[in-house]
Amino acid sequence: MAEPKRLQPGEARSAGAIPQRRVPQAWPAHRRFRILSLDGGGVRGVFPATILAELERRYTNGRSVGEFFDLIAGTSTGGILSLGLGAGLSGRELQDLYVERGDEVFPPPPSGFRGRLRAVWRNSLHYLHYRYDRVALETLLRERLGAGTLLGSSKVRLIVPAFDGRHSEVFVFKTPHHPDYKTDRHVPMVTIGLATAAAPTFFRPLERGGYLLVDGGVWANNPVMLAVIEALTCFTVESNQIDVLTIGGGDDPYIISSRQIRLGGLFFWKDAIFAAMRLQSLAATNQARLLLGPPNVMRLDPPINEKRIELDDWRRAVEGLVPAAVKSVAAKGDMIAEQFLVTPAQPYTPCPE
Repeated sequence: MAEPKRLQPGEARSAGAIPQRRVPQAWPAHRRFRILSLDGGGVRGVFPATILAELERRYTNGRSVGEFFDLIAGTSTGGILSLGLGAGLSGRELQDLYVERGDEVFPPPPSGFRGRLRAVWRNSLHYLHYRYDRVALETLLRERLGAGTLLGSSKVRLIVPAFDGRHSEVFVFKTPHHPDYKTDRHVPMVTIGLATAAAPTFFRPLERGGYLLVDGGVWANNPVMLAVIEALTCFTVESNQIDVLTIGGGDDPYIISSRQIRLGGLFFWKDAIFAAMRLQSLAATNQARLLLGPPNVMRLDPPINEKRIELDDWRRAVEGLVPAAVKSVAAKGDMIAEQFLVTPAQPYTPCPE
């Protein structure tokens, strides 16, 4: 059996791929495989964070909701939530991170006329420069995840996507839950959080180890299929053994306007990335349902707003998405608990180096 190639600093990740099918690890035929998948969405991550906090409050008797899943996948803000669960934080602690301190990362402009002027100025500068410095985000991640906490110490299996802009390749951080995975266990969780959340135009790409890492949302804003494929290729599970809880951050419909049709041009299509993100999410969820069966995939999304909540609008996200998440759990919490929260997952033990 070929061993994974040891990559040189900055060498494309694809150079380390093993040229044969991965050998699945044994998984008991009687045991369900439970997946939690968390979308990207900037500060709108307060919606999945509140979902997790509410599920804990109602159903887990004080245990972290992360203890009930065999694999957690998260992109961008969902990646930060996933890392938090892997580091042992509770859903309530993660919710507080967004509600109480999200404005440190995405500071809202002051109210009144001066605030509107500042917002116009900031939006104008955004066409030419990154909107935010990542120092505030890094400080927060170091404080909550621990500056020295490594991915290999995660309490649960994790996969967190990013994008390598130096080699134009996908880049997925993985805990050492399979013997083939030897690369990422020594990477600090803070580094992974900064990489997966480096949203283009909002934050500068993260340069690390010869790679240029950008937000995983550019290709897998909804990482549910990454997680499903991971389960099917790493373990001897059948598709009908897998249960998935996937939580969105708000993918509002992208309606093509008459101006786009009539005039075309880059200016009028500059926000087409939102169409790509929405359609990727819809496709991934539908693919998972086709593969596993619709009853095995439960999806929670915030309600569609008449006016889109922007990725960095902390005030509107907290005001609108926190009560929406509480309402969602009130409506569907019993079904979620029955499918996912009856018993904790078996403890995860990393593969040896």
